[in-house]
Amino acid sequence: MSGEAASRTSRAVSRGGTVREVAGRSGLVAHGVLYALIGVLAVRVAFGGGEKEADRQGALQELADKPLGSVLIWAVGVGLVCMALWRLSEAVFGAAGPKGDKPTKRLAAAARCVFYVVVAFSVFAFAAGGGSSSGDEQSRDMTSKALGLPAGQWLVGAVGLGIAVAGVVIAVQAARRDFREHLAMGGSSQGSRKAVDFLGVTGGLARGAVFAAAGGFILYAAVRYDPGQAKGLDDTLRSFSLTPAGPWLLVAVAVGLTLYGAFDWAMARWREV
Repeated sequence: MSGEAASRTSRAVSRGGTVREVAGRSGLVAHGVLYALIGVLAVRVAFGGGEKEADRQGALQELADKPLGSVLIWAVGVGLVCMALWRLSEAVFGAAGPKGDKPTKRLAAAARCVFYVVVAFSVFAFAAGGGSSSGDEQSRDMTSKALGLPAGQWLVGAVGLGIAVAGVVIAVQAARRDFREHLAMGGSSQGSRKAVDFLGVTGGLARGAVFAAAGGFILYAAVRYDPGQAKGLDDTLRSFSLTPAGPWLLVAVAVGLTLYGAFDWAMARWREV
C-alpha cells in the first residue's frame, strides 16, 4: 500500500472511530436522562406525589412540561438513535474492550440495537403527539396478545423468565464491578474512580431488581394465564412499596435508578466505545 493510500485509510478509520464514539456517548447521555427522570418520578410516587407514571412515558411527559420540552424530547430520541447505531456497529465490527469480537457479544449488541430502535420510535411517537397509552397498559396488551398465540403461555413464561434472569445477571455484574473492564480512567483521580464504582454498583443493583421483579410478574401472568398480572415499569416500581419494607424500599430502588442515570453519564465520559 502506498503512503497516500495508507494515509487515506488511516483518516477513514479515524473518522469511523469518531462517529462511533460520538454516537455511543450521545446515546449514553440520552439513556441516562431517561433513567434519572424515572428515578425522580418513582421517589415522588413513594411519597404520595405520583401524578406522573414512573416509566418512559412519565419521563417524557416530565420533559414536555419544561421550557423547550419538545426540543428536549426530540434530542432524547436522536440520542437513542445514536445508541442503536453504536450497538449496531458493535454487532458488525465488534465491541471495544476484552473479547469484543465474541459471537455472543455481537449477538447481544444486535439485540440491544433492535431494542433501542423500538425505544427511539416510541420517543418520536410521543414527540409527534402519539403514544398516549401507558407502559402498564402496553405490557398487559402485549401479554394478552402473546397468550393468544399457539404455545403462547410457554412463550410468555419464557420471556418472563428471561427478563428475570437478566435482572439477576445485571445485579450480579454490578456487584462484581464488571463495568470496570469497559472504562478508560487512566489518569483519573481516586475520588472519581470511587464515585463511578458507587454509581455503577448501586445503580446496577436497583436496575437489576426492577428487571427481576418485572420478569417475575410476566412469568406469573403466564402461570395464571392472566395478562392482568403482567406489570409495566410503573406498576413494577409501585409494587416495591407493597412489601413489608413499605415505601422505603421503593425509595431505595428509585434513588438507585437515579444514580444509574448518573452512571450512564459517567460512562459517557469514561467508557471505551
